Amino acid sequence: MAKSRTVYVCQNCGKTTSREMGRCPACGEWNTMVEELIAPAGSTGHQRAGARSEPRRLSEIEGDPWERLPLPMEEFSRVLGGGIVPGSLILMAGDPGIGKTTLLTQVTALMADYAGPALYVSGEESTRQIKMRAERLGITTDNLFLVTETNLNIILDHVQTVQPRVLVVDSIQTTYNEALDSSPGNVSQVKDCAVAFQRLAKDSGIAVFLVGHVTKEGSIAGPRVLEHLVDTVLYLEGDAFQAFRLLRSVKNRFGATSEVGVFEMQGAGMIEVLNPSEAFLAERMVNAPGSAIVVTMEGTRPLLAEVQALATHTSFANPRRTANGIDSNRLLLVTAVLTRRVGIRLSEEDVFVNVIGGLKIDEPAVDLAVALAIASSVKDRPIPADLVVVGEVGLSGELRAVSQLPARLNEAAKLGFRRALIPKTVRQSGDPLPEGVEAIHVRSLDEAMDVVLR
Repeated sequence: MAKSRTVYVCQNCGKTTSREMGRCPACGEWNTMVEELIAPAGSTGHQRAGARSEPRRLSEIEGDPWERLPLPMEEFSRVLGGGIVPGSLILMAGDPGIGKTTLLTQVTALMADYAGPALYVSGEESTRQIKMRAERLGITTDNLFLVTETNLNIILDHVQTVQPRVLVVDSIQTTYNEALDSSPGNVSQVKDCAVAFQRLAKDSGIAVFLVGHVTKEGSIAGPRVLEHLVDTVLYLEGDAFQAFRLLRSVKNRFGATSEVGVFEMQGAGMIEVLNPSEAFLAERMVNAPGSAIVVTMEGTRPLLAEVQALATHTSFANPRRTANGIDSNRLLLVTAVLTRRVGIRLSEEDVFVNVIGGLKIDEPAVDLAVALAIASSVKDRPIPADLVVVGEVGLSGELRAVSQLPARLNEAAKLGFRRALIPKTVRQSGDPLPEGVEAIHVRSLDEAMDVVLR
């Protein structure tokens, strides 16, 4: 039987070569050679003949909401948009050892009990290893089937035999199609296997979970088309030395993106954290200098987080700026504004900023908390314990409004905070601020310093 062959095509000039090259021999650009598969004449690969598609009028198509399989794990269900959509293709990625297999084993066992048979296909562990993990997690269901396999065609045969409602493939990088003349994890193998699982999901209505490896930069290994093929992309994030894990949705065709679910890694597996704000603030030292509480938005969920800063005198010519949990460029911006607009000298100070609990905050609303925490550390004066701060800092030292302010302050009120330092703006939102929280409006960072620290 004739086999497919692999060529490498430059995405810049279109030059084609028969071997992998880091630099295009025609245009001289680096890292533009992309692997492509050329199937033999007359081959059909995994394509199966189906019903001929016909164009339909938009008004003739039913627009009923998606029927979801209920998932009795609230945090995971939240990230997916309210449950698992039959026929959906979901990609989960994360660092090695972060807990992907543990979480998916728990989810698959729950779905086996509530929805019907579930099949877990592992290409990296034996069934005995998975059984040992299941015993540790307390899983006893008889509707969960395990198999160790990496051959795509054999996996599809197992699916036909078991007829599962949910299929987990761990991982897509270890799965291969024997019709292709390339090794597992190769770009063409990953793409071809993902397309096969996509067809399986859409044709049969089976919800398919694919586990993906990540590169050292943190992106999903393999071709970018893998993320385009799937319906949902989930990232399991967290520090290996911290107990908390964040399941984040960065793409979801059936729900909101940027949703986040919080779990705690324990001996019994991934335990849901239903009130993550309280968990992140559980070990907070009240009235400690250099500590500020900010309300950040993770998708549609407000979370309270503690931002700590430490400024200490340095004997070196170039003081350090170390950020953990926030963008280092935002830290440089905030320190520059503190020096230029507020008059706090930091040229001889090392500045360290840390977000407690392993949380990573990307939005500018954390700027005011970072600035006040640094100033609090420099002046050795604590920020009031019942105060939360929210706001973006501009280069002129002004404070700019943030989105979803009522939702943020509602979350703060639930945890007992009675005052909120927020930007003063002429724009009025549709929702009123919650009762029980005194809103302190300030226009600039210098004014915020006067209210809190002076």
